[in-house]
Amino acid sequence: MSDSSDDDVPTLSAHTLAALQEFYNETSEASAPPSDQFAVGAVDEDWRMSQFWYSDETAAQLAEEVVREAGEGGSIACVSAPSVYQKLKQGVVEGSDRVSAVVLEYDRRFAIYGEDFIFYDYKEPLALVANVAPQSFDVVLADPPYLSEECLSKVAETIKYLSKGKVLLCTGAIMEKFAKDLLDVKMCSFLPKHNRSLNNEFRCFVSYPSGLLS
Repeated sequence: MSDSSDDDVPTLSAHTLAALQEFYNETSEASAPPSDQFAVGAVDEDWRMSQFWYSDETAAQLAEEVVREAGEGGSIACVSAPSVYQKLKQGVVEGSDRVSAVVLEYDRRFAIYGEDFIFYDYKEPLALVANVAPQSFDVVLADPPYLSEECLSKVAETIKYLSKGKVLLCTGAIMEKFAKDLLDVKMCSFLPKHNRSLNNEFRCFVSYPSGLLS
C-alpha cells in the first residue's frame, strides 16, 4: 500500500462540519471589534496600561455633564478617559455636536481618531505644551491611570495647564483628600460604573457646582 493513501485519514460528518463552522463563526464575531469606531470598547482594554472602560451608561452621563458645562461651542479635554470621548463622538448625547473634544492618551491605538488624539504620558505632564495652548479647554475630564499620589500630582499639573477652571476628576475614593488639596474638588454622590468590577471604590470629583454632587 502506498504511503500516500487516504484510506486511513479520518473524515468528519457533514453535521460535525456544520457545527464546527458555526462555532468558528461565533468566535470570529465575538472577537471582532465593534463596527462603530466610536463605540465604548471599540479599542479593547489593556490591563497592562491600567485601562478599565466605563459602562455605557456612565460614559453617557459623564458626556452629558461635560457638554452641559462646556456650553455652546465649548471645548472638552478627556485626559486618560477615552470612553467619554467616544460617547461624545457617537452623536447620541444632546448637544455633543455643538462642542469640540480631544482625547489625551498614552495608548497610541487611539491615534485612529486623527487630530482629536494627543499623545499623553502622565510622567511628562507638560510635554504637550508645544501643541496645546494653556487654559484652552472649558472642561477637563481626567481619569488618572493609577491610584497613587505621584500619578495624581502629575495629572493635576496637566489639568491646571489645560483648564479654564472646570474640572471633573474620576479616581479612587481613597484619593479624596489629596485631590482636594491639589485641585480643590469635591466628591460627588454620583457613582461611576465600569464594564469590569474594580477592587477600589471609584468616585467623581468636581471643581464647580454640579448636579453630580447631589
